[in-house]
Amino acid sequence: MLLNERYIGLMSGTSVDGVDAVVADFSDDTVRTPGHVYVPFSAPLRSQLQALMQSGPDEIERAGDASVALAQAYADAVTLVLAKTNLAAKDIAAIGSHGQTVRHRPERRFTLQINQPALLAELTGIAVVADFRSRDVAAGGQGAPLVPAFHAAVFQGSEPRVVVNIGGIANFTLIPAKGSTEPVRGFDTGPGNTLLDAWCERHTGKAFDEGGAWGAQGRVDAALLARLLADPYFAQAVPKSTGRERFNVAWLDAALATEGRALAAVDVQATLVALTVQSINAALSAHGVANCFVCGGGVFNGPLMRALLGAQSTAVLGVDPMQVEALAFAWLARQCFASQPGNVPEVTGAKGPRILGAVYPA
Repeated sequence: MLLNERYIGLMSGTSVDGVDAVVADFSDDTVRTPGHVYVPFSAPLRSQLQALMQSGPDEIERAGDASVALAQAYADAVTLVLAKTNLAAKDIAAIGSHGQTVRHRPERRFTLQINQPALLAELTGIAVVADFRSRDVAAGGQGAPLVPAFHAAVFQGSEPRVVVNIGGIANFTLIPAKGSTEPVRGFDTGPGNTLLDAWCERHTGKAFDEGGAWGAQGRVDAALLARLLADPYFAQAVPKSTGRERFNVAWLDAALATEGRALAAVDVQATLVALTVQSINAALSAHGVANCFVCGGGVFNGPLMRALLGAQSTAVLGVDPMQVEALAFAWLARQCFASQPGNVPEVTGAKGPRILGAVYPA
């Protein structure tokens, strides 16, 4: 057993709204979470990161500046979570820092998460593990999703279970029952909240549709939904992964332009909810598993949750749905320190198990 089993996981996902920081304690071969904080990104940093997700001028300079600001935001989150748990830097083995994905192109053999792990180590005095995805991509994998290995380690039960993370992009993990010889399976199902949030912000000025209340006032437009679901990604064979490079407002605007009809903004929102629901439900139906546990921001969208097949929060399994992804990267940092693989080849398509992450000592 490793001497120090406390890790901090940092996650800023495709929603680009802020960073979750969680302290994970693995000392008794389970996972306990002494503390969690969420730190929203400043408006300038959020704009910087969103702009980097599309090609534009002077990208190298802008990416460098954004990565430094991001490291400071991560360090601030670490400071807050340490204060909340009455822990010091010396009490933490390492920080697992995912970074912010600005390009995900596994078909071209690269994925890019901007980060400044060396600066984060300097600012916090704690070792940092970063760059988790690139080794899987180098081994022929998608580099995503990476959370299924953690889902299986924490959520496996006596019956098969599905864990669905609904962040900016939604991903699906099928966990076989304990004792089964079946492998863990998983993939990105498509948009989660990214289109919902962007459309809501454009038309209401709010960063997200709280509780799904606005979208619930609209009506699903069947023709638009069919056009969106016709995107080749949904029929693509696994392994597969996706991101904001594909599913973004420009993609939605193009579909609306092709429709050539004026649609009420609230009806588009309702249709986007249906898009997320139907793409996830298709995966659930294909695998026939009744036990579906949801994490990520989508768990708070009431209409979305009610429309998912058999969905309930991971809270019923003892893990806060807003802590799961950050916990996963704390766990992946621990796997790296223990020289243990962190990927699931059946999920990502990599040639085999790989130790993920690069270490930046304190």
